[in-house]
Amino acid sequence: YSENMFSFPVEDDVFALKPMNCPGHCLMFSHRPRSWRELPLRLADFGVLHRNELSGTLTGLTRVRRFQQDDAHIFCAMDQIEIEMKGCLDFLRCVYGVFGFSFQLHLSTRPEKYLGDISVWNQAEKQLENSLNEFGEPWKLNPGDGAFYGPKIDIKIKDAIGRYHQCATIQLDFQLPIRFNLTFMGKDGDDKARPVIIHRAILGSVERMIAILTENYAGKWPLWLSPRQVMLVPVNPSCEDYAKRVCKQFTEAGFMADADLDSGCLLNKKIRNAQLAQYNFILVVGEKEKMTNGVNVRTRDNKVHGELPLSEVMARLTLLKRSRCRNAEEEF
Repeated sequence: YSENMFSFPVEDDVFALKPMNCPGHCLMFSHRPRSWRELPLRLADFGVLHRNELSGTLTGLTRVRRFQQDDAHIFCAMDQIEIEMKGCLDFLRCVYGVFGFSFQLHLSTRPEKYLGDISVWNQAEKQLENSLNEFGEPWKLNPGDGAFYGPKIDIKIKDAIGRYHQCATIQLDFQLPIRFNLTFMGKDGDDKARPVIIHRAILGSVERMIAILTENYAGKWPLWLSPRQVMLVPVNPSCEDYAKRVCKQFTEAGFMADADLDSGCLLNKKIRNAQLAQYNFILVVGEKEKMTNGVNVRTRDNKVHGELPLSEVMARLTLLKRSRCRNAEEEF
């Protein structure tokens, strides 16, 4: 893999920027003797990775040279594969459910050229099949499409315009434990028992996921993920101080909030600008709201919720954000 790495000499040694997390996690596993009681051992890593991709293959955020991924490696015994796979699949459903993505599942089995014992492959494939059946979602078989080092489950998500992207990966690896001579003390006293590695990434490249989300939402980000959540719009200059105080309260509560204090802009124009900028909620404040410590609520889709106490609006928006509601403007 060295041709795809950023390498450079330092005195008599050659150093390189990390292109993947697997070898480092293997070294962490092997730095001391391990027991079956420690398995499954789960290591997760969001560290920065660098790969020297050809310039012609680079595309926006979907294919980059520097990226991060929610990379995890689960070191487990053969009889733990099925339950660990169930956990990975449940995690997948939870995360993609938050974003509202539908997904396809494919079980890729032993290719023609493979490494390892065929009985181990058969046992592993059977456990993956059992995990998928218990998961309850439809899946398809891809015979012979697995990696040479182990079978895998391919997951593809569907974006807003019907394109499928592979972001998540869940795959077994029988070969890295051999190459790094990873062992643990088994229940039967065998100190040379070999673990299996499950490579697991749900988001995949964080940059690619951001690109897919950006296209999928087309600028209309859900409240919990939006960089523009709340806009305060004062009716006239005499209400600007109140608008600033309310804006500060939202900011201190963890919201991305702004106030439009352009006194040369008409009220309707301010509201329209906030809607075009895709602020989820636009809070208009005038003399009445100032006197009652309230706000007049409307959404980016021009749905008017009317005048409400500030404390109630703050509580509702906080609940919608914490619950990661995808349609906060409707649920409000």
